[in-house]
Amino acid sequence: MSGQVYPPPPAAMVPQPQPHGQVAANNWAGNDANTLLVVATLITTLTYQLGCSVPGGYWQDTLAADGKQQPHEAGDPIMRDKHPQRYWVFMAASWMGFLASMMMTLSLLVRLPVDSRQVRWSFAVAYSSLVLTFIVSQAKTHISVDIAIWLVTVVFLWLMISVRPEHRARILRFFCCDREN
Repeated sequence: MSGQVYPPPPAAMVPQPQPHGQVAANNWAGNDANTLLVVATLITTLTYQLGCSVPGGYWQDTLAADGKQQPHEAGDPIMRDKHPQRYWVFMAASWMGFLASMMMTLSLLVRLPVDSRQVRWSFAVAYSSLVLTFIVSQAKTHISVDIAIWLVTVVFLWLMISVRPEHRARILRFFCCDREN
């Protein structure tokens, strides 16, 4: 009895794998859901880490209020005290990236199509938020320039993943390469 091999079940009873994230003809660079899940997980990890370790580090000591230096407590972010606007833009970008990458992960896990607007939009926001956190952490430009660069990045990514490939090439040629003198 132990050596008996059972015949395979009929084909109708074998569960067929469900397609994960249907890719339409207007796919963006042939991505499938599994690739995007890896990307979303990496962006989630990066944005979480960015939110936990602020550029500039943390104060190691507590300084009471005196007329010479700004007071601070040990464990507070240095960037928050020295560049408050830049700190809050950095944190907002980090949170946006984290939330957008989590939305992308959950969307793909519930098997939304890869080409759905929700997946594309969450990817554009998550990726561009990483760009913004990098730019803000460098502290070399005015904060409005940083936000303008982020907006341009969001629009560029949205166009590149939403427009059909044949139209993408025409748009790129129009903006960068195909100028008549």
